[in-house]
Amino acid sequence: MKAFVPDGTGQVRLSDVDEVSPAAAEALIEVEAFSVNRGETFLLEDPPAGWRPGKDVAGRVVRAAADGTGPRSGTRVVGHPPSRGWAERVAVCASTLAELPDEVATATAAALPLAGLTALRLLRAAGPLIGRRLLVTGASGGVGHYVTELAIASGADVTAVSASQERGARLAALGATLVTEPADAPGRYDVVLESVGGRSLTAARRKARTSGTVIWFGQAGRTPATIDFFDWIDDTAGAPIVAFHYQRPDFADDRDLATLVRLTAAGRLHPEIGTRLPWEDTPEVIEAIRQRRLRGNAVLTLS
Repeated sequence: MKAFVPDGTGQVRLSDVDEVSPAAAEALIEVEAFSVNRGETFLLEDPPAGWRPGKDVAGRVVRAAADGTGPRSGTRVVGHPPSRGWAERVAVCASTLAELPDEVATATAAALPLAGLTALRLLRAAGPLIGRRLLVTGASGGVGHYVTELAIASGADVTAVSASQERGARLAALGATLVTEPADAPGRYDVVLESVGGRSLTAARRKARTSGTVIWFGQAGRTPATIDFFDWIDDTAGAPIVAFHYQRPDFADDRDLATLVRLTAAGRLHPEIGTRLPWEDTPEVIEAIRQRRLRGNAVLTLS
């Protein structure tokens, strides 16, 4: 079968690879669309041995799991395998798949997994949102879009930090206050969600209330954050910084994916697809993501 593999230069090439052999608890999925995540472009620069990219997929079950779990053959699904999804077929643990209703297109579903799961779980970690002020950095990416829409729907007052007014236009349309620097965010916040790193974390932390929380969940700027503890001797001292990762053993991908699908089908969540192209254009999309020419999610479709 065909699949994208790392080419050793930080890019991918479409190659012939061995056919998939699912384990007993895995379903075989015929991939119809996948999403490219920024973190995967980082991994391509120094890929682990044997690794192939692909964490967000949507398609159809062509062989149900041999152990009888999960969706039946022929079912349209969205899944979040650990890797190898940029391929004609992929094996996915059946207990991590969510079925797709007719109201949700396959290409739309492919934009849900990593970004949607991260946003959903970040907001759970943040706690009750109604009436609270929320600051989101790096907000024009896929996670930021989902966080903004879900948080506003939950009653939060959201300020989104975007690199430009143009990239953040969709966030403003959702009802967020839009700024281009954390330091420009008005007032103080109950929750700060920080994903850029470097100076962004320092500036965003200073916007937290003393009773608030700073949740760090990424370093998209690729500059490590440094903390001078003398900076904490100010009126924001006391706001803790909590490290967050979207995957934990107690998180159920199938249930959370089903929630994202249900909200999308009901018109309460609107995945922002910045580009949708044939999968042959994956190398070009990777470069566009690296150069920050895209906002929202990039979805590639297989014929």
